[in-house]
Amino acid sequence: MSKQQLKERGFTIIEVVLVLAIAALIFLMVFIALPALQRSQRDTARKNDVSIVSAAVNSFSSANKGKLPDSGSEGRLRSYISNLSGNSDVTKVTVAVFSSEVDVADGNIIVVTQAQCGDPGVDGNKQKLSKGTLRQYAVITRLESGKSTYCLEA
Repeated sequence: MSKQQLKERGFTIIEVVLVLAIAALIFLMVFIALPALQRSQRDTARKNDVSIVSAAVNSFSSANKGKLPDSGSEGRLRSYISNLSGNSDVTKVTVAVFSSEVDVADGNIIVVTQAQCGDPGVDGNKQKLSKGTLRQYAVITRLESGKSTYCLEA
């Protein structure tokens, strides 16, 4: 083989740098998109947890002659709750009396009796409520994406 043929083999440094730059861009895009996807999945899990707590409130009400839980019966309500995701903790499920605005901490689920869901408050931790009947209640949690609340009424 001549020296001319040996020089033509392999990649130039510019080609190698170009391939590495493209690979770095692909990795960067994946690492930027991954946290947003994870937040979305956790928010979906929290919404499912709210549905589970709502079903537990219905079961509690059925077992207690139509009476909704109050702050004194939180422990008994928790016994009806099962299969919450890792994003919510059954010990952070609380019952509150009606208030026009409820402040929700991260990871908490609040059951507000005699309430209907209103618009989320200006602050991402607050949920506005309107007065409901004796048999109505709202279940509220805080979401990560957008720092907003999620309210489900029954």
